[in-house]
Amino acid sequence: MKRVFFGLLVCLVSCCVQCVAEETLHEDIARIIEGKRARVGVAVIIDGRDTVTVNNEERYPMMSVFKFHQALAVADFMDRKGLPLSAEILVKKEQLKPDTYSPLRDSHPEGNVSLPVSELLTYTLQLSDNNACDILFDYIGGTEIADAYIRSLGIDGFSISATEDDMHRDLDLCYANWSTPLSAARLLEVFLVRRLAGDSYQQFIKETMVTCHTGENRLKKPLKGTDAVVGHKTGTGDRNSRGELIGTNDIGFVSLPDGRRYVIAVFVKDSEESAEDTERIIADISAAVYRHLCVR
Repeated sequence: MKRVFFGLLVCLVSCCVQCVAEETLHEDIARIIEGKRARVGVAVIIDGRDTVTVNNEERYPMMSVFKFHQALAVADFMDRKGLPLSAEILVKKEQLKPDTYSPLRDSHPEGNVSLPVSELLTYTLQLSDNNACDILFDYIGGTEIADAYIRSLGIDGFSISATEDDMHRDLDLCYANWSTPLSAARLLEVFLVRRLAGDSYQQFIKETMVTCHTGENRLKKPLKGTDAVVGHKTGTGDRNSRGELIGTNDIGFVSLPDGRRYVIAVFVKDSEESAEDTERIIADISAAVYRHLCVR
């Protein structure tokens, strides 16, 4: 009986300590975003268990963050079809829209070139290429296929219904592709702990996210010079008719040298701050989460 009581006491104390730690992190994040001229949503899941959210009840435009969701749907499509990542897609010139961000178009301005799916995924995940994104949507059957696949994983609190070209034509459609922070964090967690497609597909996506070239001043900035391994996907929008930045986002996973890990999603919508100050909000939140784990 004494052993049982002692075990229960240890468990209770541990839970209380954990609750205090989570409350402290929540307070730190709340202080960072206080007074900012933007709506900021945050979700953090530590070691698959401890969860902290701030302003999770709102819908945030994902911008290019949805290219992570798309990549998982592409991997599932390839796996079901028995196709390797080396399978090629013919990229037609008319698919290379001129007035959008596209390193793919810059490299192949005349189009009519066959490229492996792996290369197109690299363009979308590492460089956030808009044309490559829409080419992959065409390949798997549209945005509704990606939306349905993510829901099949048990994830809700999001919507994918507009292509990059749709959003370029009508900025209001940027708000149609939305997510709560916790939905994005849960998807990252599922990606890390479950086998979603063949190992080669999943490992490719993970490695490509670790070498992502966008958003260096966001989640990754405070972790530079540490031994943490970071994989992430950013999203960046234009200013809306009110002059606000529609969405400036970053979601990612972080592995620490001691074996602990966490996933984090930070969404900033309708920001009246400068682009630099908006990115700094994300970096400061990332730093707070990292400090929280490193001093425990």
